[in-house]
Amino acid sequence: MSGDRGPLCLVLHSHMPYVEGHGTWPFGEEWLWEAVATAYLPLLKVLPGAGVTVGLTPVLCDQLELLTGDAGGRFTAFMDGVRVQVHEEDAAGAEAGGHPDLAAEIRRAGGDYVRAHEDFAGLGGDLLGAFRALASDGASELWAGPATHPVLPLLATTAGLHLQLAAGIASHERRFGGHPAGLWLPECAYEPGLERDLAEHGVGAFCVDQTDTLGLGSPDQLEPIRTDAGPIAVPIDWQTVSLVWDEDTGYPTGSRYRDTHRRTNFDLMPWANDGGCYDAVAARLQAEEDARAFVSRAIERLDSYAAERGRPGLLCCAIDSELLGHWWYEGPVWLEAVVAEAAGQGLDLASLPAGLERVEPVERPLAASTWGQPKDLTTWDSPAVAPAVFTAREAELRLIRAAHRLAGSDGAARGTIERAARELMALQASDWSFLITKGTAADYPQQRTAGHLAAMDAALATLEKSLGQAPDPTLGGLAPDLDLSPLLVP
Repeated sequence: MSGDRGPLCLVLHSHMPYVEGHGTWPFGEEWLWEAVATAYLPLLKVLPGAGVTVGLTPVLCDQLELLTGDAGGRFTAFMDGVRVQVHEEDAAGAEAGGHPDLAAEIRRAGGDYVRAHEDFAGLGGDLLGAFRALASDGASELWAGPATHPVLPLLATTAGLHLQLAAGIASHERRFGGHPAGLWLPECAYEPGLERDLAEHGVGAFCVDQTDTLGLGSPDQLEPIRTDAGPIAVPIDWQTVSLVWDEDTGYPTGSRYRDTHRRTNFDLMPWANDGGCYDAVAARLQAEEDARAFVSRAIERLDSYAAERGRPGLLCCAIDSELLGHWWYEGPVWLEAVVAEAAGQGLDLASLPAGLERVEPVERPLAASTWGQPKDLTTWDSPAVAPAVFTAREAELRLIRAAHRLAGSDGAARGTIERAARELMALQASDWSFLITKGTAADYPQQRTAGHLAAMDAALATLEKSLGQAPDPTLGGLAPDLDLSPLLVP
């Protein structure tokens, strides 16, 4: 052995569906504003120099890019208006009900939104610029993704798949000044052969969940896999991820953390998991304890692999960025403590590209998988979501047929196809099937899929039946770097 146990590679997958301008609380654009205030802005203060991989989906970046304009005004109005008002009204109600401790906690929590506004103003609303700066220190890496976060194995055509990949990577290159070192597969959805499509777009690495094939806790999970097409597949170590993610035993279930299930009339959360009033100081101490435990477990995992295999391993722990702060209130504090504890305990944190320079990949077959439960396509392809899935596939086929018939047409016709393509790509987002399966967003996902389908059909009708005026080719800020050429290949 060289004495190198290998690195821990933390991957933060950052994603929100396209909600800007589409509805209001709790499922419309305020959903995005909450994530900006409680997850992205706090993480941008924690991550500099940390040595992590941050996946930024193009559809999230499409929306963050708008924050320097009118959308930024709506965000600050939400911070200064809605959030201030509901905290004050809830605090007054708690006091009137004889709960001064809850009232004090509600007012303390309201300060989070004041600080979010201040941090946002300090960046000039330019969150994408802050992410660029994060990557410029050389420690962290920014990964790309397909344009609107579709489940790639469920797309109907190769043309549709390349449309998503090309638009997503082009947007990343324009925004962050270079080709991404890797690409996040939406929902970690992989099927054999997909690596060939990724290779065509210059993708060097991607994450996979091979838990069912390799076995939970297997040392094989710490071995990157070289595919025949070239890209490196990095298994996510679910044994490590579960320390955070498990809904029954993960760190967010700790007794002193904020209870995200018990809520006030205005949807605020002043209680702790133990049933008492939330204590921010006690919660911070617990986050620091859990960070120490997490780093110790990561070291044990890597040391065990190195002792058995005689070489360093790569421990990949991937979680949603929105978990840290938005869903797990103390998440940014925990992550900050993990970075400090790693330095103190001698654990190397590295971005995935840096980690792959130190750990030699193996050759091994890859199985079709996702990081869903179960680890297949059930969440996004089941009887409950069949109408949405088949509607999107059929719409994809109709768009490609229309694009081929109109190849070489005038600029107005091309603009109409662009609008139809953007509506299709919005329809293809994995989020709608996920929300339908989980039943957590009322009929919002059904409304969104129906709306995008109708808009796509209306756009195509202006061409095929000469009905109405040609639509605006844009759709808000969605997929601004769209290139139709994948649809026009014979």
